[in-house]
Amino acid sequence: MFDSLQDRFGTLFRNLTGKGKISESNVRDAMKEVRTALLEADVHFDVVNQFVSDVTQKALGTEVLASVEPGQQMIKIVYDELCNLMGTAAEDSGSAARIMFVEPGPTIIMMCGLQGSGKTTTCGKLALYLKSKGKNPLLVAADLQRPAAIDQLHTLGQQTEVPVYSERENKNPVQVCRNAVDFAKKNGRDVIILDTAGRLHIDEVLMAELRAVNLQVHPHQIFLVVDAMVGQDAVNSAKAFNQQLELDGVILTKFDSDTRGGAALSVKTITGKPIKFIGVGEKLPDLEEFHPERIAQRMLGMGDILTLVEKAQAEFDETKALKLQEKMAKAQFTLDDFLEQMRTVRKMGPLKQLMGLLPGIGSALKDIELPEAELDKTEAIISSMNRKEREDPDIMDGSRRRRIAKGSGVQVEDVSRLIKGFSAARDMAKKMSGLSMGSRMKMAQAMSSMDMSKLGAGSAGLPSFGGGGQQKQSKLSPEQKRKLRQKRLRGK
Repeated sequence: MFDSLQDRFGTLFRNLTGKGKISESNVRDAMKEVRTALLEADVHFDVVNQFVSDVTQKALGTEVLASVEPGQQMIKIVYDELCNLMGTAAEDSGSAARIMFVEPGPTIIMMCGLQGSGKTTTCGKLALYLKSKGKNPLLVAADLQRPAAIDQLHTLGQQTEVPVYSERENKNPVQVCRNAVDFAKKNGRDVIILDTAGRLHIDEVLMAELRAVNLQVHPHQIFLVVDAMVGQDAVNSAKAFNQQLELDGVILTKFDSDTRGGAALSVKTITGKPIKFIGVGEKLPDLEEFHPERIAQRMLGMGDILTLVEKAQAEFDETKALKLQEKMAKAQFTLDDFLEQMRTVRKMGPLKQLMGLLPGIGSALKDIELPEAELDKTEAIISSMNRKEREDPDIMDGSRRRRIAKGSGVQVEDVSRLIKGFSAARDMAKKMSGLSMGSRMKMAQAMSSMDMSKLGAGSAGLPSFGGGGQQKQSKLSPEQKRKLRQKRLRGK
């Protein structure tokens, strides 16, 4: 999402590297680049001017420490200002600050937004998020304008296993919402999510309906759902909604798209309302809490390790992980174990999105298509094996490999490559388990220094586990090439 900003900021900091000090001349030249980058990212004009002014003043008034390069000092200044632009620490103090729950319940959350912003889907995502926090939400179909809105919410309710309250014959949204509150109190639902009507544009009819729901039902929180892809239009609609309803927060959808990020940088300053959540994918679990400091890190190409860790914690079972570690130490790691781990990782999100959270890697991957299809092929190959073959790949002869290739729709060479790669990884895991912590750190550093820009489709750092990507032989001696050909022939 922030590729352009990452490139611009990266150029800025590199140009300052090696300078003896931060001077007025090089700061003003650098901020011209930043200003252009922010305007290209569709950040609001007034926000850009204020941001550039604040950074310039702080940079010129900062004495560069003897142990810190000007480029590093500038990174710190820009990072702090980006955080201030998107939110403060007080608004980012964990789940409790996202939604202010009331006692006794139920807590009423009113969701509003224009058609096409993803409002109804976000209602389903928010319900699933609340379930994960131990709440018992109720979805309410109060959008009586859009055809099939009620059916869509019921479908989402089935997928999230959250009850949906609706009155198909009732055309009064205020009455539907009031009846839903009574229903929630009688049925022990502690959070109510009102999916209100939207329009293709802001008009008085829409606002009158939303004001009526607000005045009669008295929601405790009002969230506006806006499409991050529409840039400044999203900020303008947020401003208009806030003037009518007094919003408590904003939810940005389609944050995983190629949008330029202007809405994320502008909405807090223009409306005064914090961004609470961001939609990072089409699936129901793809709703994340918005953390200004993490987004600022992504913009500066610093990655987002905390988000990556949280995704991993949500998917990985600690007990299973310990058992798996023991098996890897004894070289008892099977293809079943590998398949389970691969599926768990893929639940965390697309491979490119996950690797983009690693420091320094996101910008290197912007023009590279990582081979998600190759992972599908790997899963198909393993699924075509019987239990004995998955537990002991060494028994695989030519006949078995031909059968597996036919069953999974791949070539025999793909099966052989997978088995060879798995065996090598299993041996490596056993060696790693016997190394000291210092040796492991050295190996990890060597791996982290790999040039990610050299990755191509079919590799993704895992050429041995997919059907695409041949091993390079240009650096092999003639004798090594001959032995490799013989080994492949035996494998077939």
